[in-house]
Amino acid sequence: MSQKLQRNTGKLITFVVLALGLGIVLIPFWYMIITSFKPQTMIFELPPQLWPRTWTLNNYIAALGKDHFGRYFLNSAFVALSATFFTVIISSMTAYAFARLHFRGKEALFYLFLVGMMVPPVMLIIPQFMVAKWLNLFNYSGLILVYITMNISMQTFLLRGVFENVPRDLEEAALIDGGSSWTIFTRIVLPLSIPGLAVVIINTFLYSWEEYAWANVAIKNTSMRTLPIGIALFQSEHLTEWGQVFAASLMALVPVMIIFIIFQRYFIQGISTTGMKG
Repeated sequence: MSQKLQRNTGKLITFVVLALGLGIVLIPFWYMIITSFKPQTMIFELPPQLWPRTWTLNNYIAALGKDHFGRYFLNSAFVALSATFFTVIISSMTAYAFARLHFRGKEALFYLFLVGMMVPPVMLIIPQFMVAKWLNLFNYSGLILVYITMNISMQTFLLRGVFENVPRDLEEAALIDGGSSWTIFTRIVLPLSIPGLAVVIINTFLYSWEEYAWANVAIKNTSMRTLPIGIALFQSEHLTEWGQVFAASLMALVPVMIIFIIFQRYFIQGISTTGMKG
């Protein structure tokens, strides 16, 4: 009886902790949603209402009507998709080399390659700016290049573990049949590594889509501003339309949700396999 009571008590404590954690995550998100549908006059009412008396789409209409909001949205899509595309290509080929090729100093080079994972991005802004200024890499080119370099280390680390789980027998059979290394990589290894690639795609796209600090430094042409910069411009010195800020932020989540929905069936499987060694 005491053991059963202990198990039930443990389950109850676990449930309460998980419920509190879920509430900490969901309540601010729910407040952002309802605030985006509130008139400006109701946003700062006390006590705050979790279900507004009046619902309006004016904040969404006003946000969409802001100058260049649509352009900022497309700019972010272009930058995020470009960075994701090149990161997947470069990190997958690099990871395959570390997973399958044999050369002197491979492990030392791999660990040196992973140093980029240990440095906080904010510490790199000044060095990145100096290099970008020297090479004249600003706007799209500087932004996409930095996003690629900031993601390659982590994604290479993840994909190396995925590729090492691919059975070598399949590759050896392809070699016997006359397949080249490129054929084995593209026809065997990559199709069997789709869950891991899905994790890489989601990670890189999310980072590139929401990054603000370097984008604010690198973008010199105002017509090339990305969505995080555009949303920040909603805040002025004297008045911030919080309803419009939250509405724009929610609209910015749509592409992320679409990417996740497309790859969700691979994502959980990919999380469980990336970083594992066979």
